Amino acid sequence: MVIISKKQQQVLSLIIAQGTLFSSSEVYNALQVTGDGQSLVTTKRLLSEMATGGLLAVRGAGPSTAYTVSSLGRLMADVDIQAYCAVEPDKRHGLASYNFDLLGAIPPDIFLDSEQHIVESATTEYQKRTADSPPAIRKKELERLIIELSWKSSKIEGNTYTLLDTEKLILEGREAPGHSKEEAVMILNHKNAFTFIYQHKNDFKSFSRSNLETVHALLVKDLSVGIGLRKKPVGILGSKYKPLDNVHQITDAVENLAHIIAKMETPYARALVALLGISYIQPFEDGNKRTSRLMANALLMAHDCAPLSYRSVDEADYREAMLVFYELNSLIPIKRIFIEQYDFAARNYAVK
Repeated sequence: MVIISKKQQQVLSLIIAQGTLFSSSEVYNALQVTGDGQSLVTTKRLLSEMATGGLLAVRGAGPSTAYTVSSLGRLMADVDIQAYCAVEPDKRHGLASYNFDLLGAIPPDIFLDSEQHIVESATTEYQKRTADSPPAIRKKELERLIIELSWKSSKIEGNTYTLLDTEKLILEGREAPGHSKEEAVMILNHKNAFTFIYQHKNDFKSFSRSNLETVHALLVKDLSVGIGLRKKPVGILGSKYKPLDNVHQITDAVENLAHIIAKMETPYARALVALLGISYIQPFEDGNKRTSRLMANALLMAHDCAPLSYRSVDEADYREAMLVFYELNSLIPIKRIFIEQYDFAARNYAVK
């Protein structure tokens, strides 16, 4: 995993905000404004190290040198998501177009050693607690997970059902008064999609277009959403980012995503890349983020890891972290959420 120093993060933030900085002197002057007292020689050395490490792309030479942030550098940039998202969409400095190099630049060892320790320790506890739990307890735990996942994943998409409403709907078939039929269908579709994955988890050891389309079809059933890869453009509410609008490019992107996921070193990395990649490609006309969350869970469960319910995540934090990935291509905010939610799920459920 690429480890980024504080000074490297400063440089990445500066150049991402500007788009391009010309010459090491311009980078040096920009750093002085931030209060960094390092010398021009030190700045030149830092820029050289970042270029050699693949964090920066360099054009030209000497006084004509131009520095931009590479796809790897963007992925590793730790940005202030609140400050960025507080700016109106059309005034933000993020990217509006699909970055064809982005997903392929994700390192196979996407987690730092400290982060890997967190998820592996949580998995060890999860597997032990699950193995020690009698079948009746595991059945109740599965029921609880399905309810909480269906509620929170739907809530992230704007569904207004409460957790109690969701429990009554799933366990008793009682729709909450004052809510649309579509909200109830969205929640029940989550339940059915998760149940399908749970019953066929061995089929999800690898990511495939077929599995992806199957899960999506279950999630959008009876919601007037077309199934299969989309053939028309879609927009992202509150974002300047425009996903691919050509079905042939979308097809290629999904197939490429399958190859990228296969190269990841751990189930956690495969799940996180699925979560990010499906959301970024937006292969369907609707239901993309729901599908990404369920596919990530499918990859985890296929390898005896805990599925995420997202119960404790703040919906605004999740949406902003995804927006930063769309526009700035930084995976750091959503990776933090993934690790927090995985640790929470592994220590709070016993599902097998």
